[in-house]
Amino acid sequence: MKEQFTTNVINLKSYNISESDKIIVMYSKEKGIIKGVAKGLKKMTSRLGGRMDLLVANKMMLAKGRNLDTICQAEALNTFFSLRQDINKLFYAMYCCEIVSNFGIENDPNSKEIFDLFYKLLESLSKADTKTQAMLFVIRFQLKIMDITGYSIEFKNCIKCSKILKKDMVFFSIENGGILCDSCSENVIKKVKVPYKIIEFLQTLLIEDFTTETIYDKLATEKICNVCINLLKKYIEYYSPKQFKTGQILESIR
Repeated sequence: MKEQFTTNVINLKSYNISESDKIIVMYSKEKGIIKGVAKGLKKMTSRLGGRMDLLVANKMMLAKGRNLDTICQAEALNTFFSLRQDINKLFYAMYCCEIVSNFGIENDPNSKEIFDLFYKLLESLSKADTKTQAMLFVIRFQLKIMDITGYSIEFKNCIKCSKILKKDMVFFSIENGGILCDSCSENVIKKVKVPYKIIEFLQTLLIEDFTTETIYDKLATEKICNVCINLLKKYIEYYSPKQFKTGQILESIR
């Protein structure tokens, strides 16, 4: 009998391998990225059914295989149903899903942190009352997953000389991973001027807990959130080991 194991997962993507079977790519709480064969999933009699849909969290039992594990059972923990009732929420969730897929690895040492963060993101998006509220959760997710995976952005001090910056406008360098003072920015070609208030906003969302309400939750507008999401999207794409496919989706919901 094959060895079995149980883990909590969130479904990231799937693809066909036969007329009735699919491979489900998941992010698991204990093992990072895992793949499992859902046998007979496309048959009407399949016991797995909607639990194999994308962006569904399951408690899953798998049987270890030589190359691929086999999905034996799945108990839905959360379907995040409300995501599918709002196209904006769904697109944001798909974008964040691709971030996890691109940066997640097998036997990920950060698996618990990333799983918990992704789960909170999907749950929070589901419950968001406004578009701005949903966007704030996306910004939090962008900041925190880059921090967890080792690509945290420096918002307080100049990334080169460590000078504390507090002025109306500062330079931000994607390549250098943070803000720059005027002197250090002179030899940096790819840089963008950003209002310091935006930098303070991002720093606050980075250091506060994911679900903690900050002063910016009431002050932020869709316009401000768009600027932040786009800035962070470029940063994430720069360091991503894989090319993004959903980046253009965000453009369609502005």
